[in-house]
Amino acid sequence: MTTAVLEWLRARGAESIPHAGGSLYEHLGRVSARLAGHGAAPASCLAALTHAAYGTDGFPVVLLDVSERATLRGLIGVEAEEMVYLYGGCDRGRTWRALPATKLIWSRFTGHSASPTPAELRAFVDLSIVNELDVYERSAEIAAKAGDYFRSVFPTWEPLASPSVMADARRVLSL
Repeated sequence: MTTAVLEWLRARGAESIPHAGGSLYEHLGRVSARLAGHGAAPASCLAALTHAAYGTDGFPVVLLDVSERATLRGLIGVEAEEMVYLYGGCDRGRTWRALPATKLIWSRFTGHSASPTPAELRAFVDLSIVNELDVYERSAEIAAKAGDYFRSVFPTWEPLASPSVMADARRVLSL
């Protein structure tokens, strides 16, 4: 399945889309591999590999319109696609700081909130942290601009995150 996903990303032009540390394609691969290294479930790793398919609040490039969710579902499965939709649609300004208290993820696609299960919330938090760690490590500009924000938000997510992901965040962000 991973080969088909990589081919799909190439066909969508991910190799030629600039991103911190090279191309979007490289970033997606690193995030997926890093999550796998933390013991994430296969569906989470597939979601990580395609997490920017619908764009994100921090990266507006779209590989696939949200009206075509069935296409991505057919490629990576329902569970992984639902994570991509949740992650890509997250309204970070409304969600991130409040997340430990509310456990709600607000959608920039619909304007509504989702109340994920504890396992879904952990997968979302882990993907969010690992994604930002990859960007932080590869862009001095982003590290300077967002480092203090990450250092203020991610520790509050510790009860929601996998212990190994939090250890990685502490190491990278000097928490």
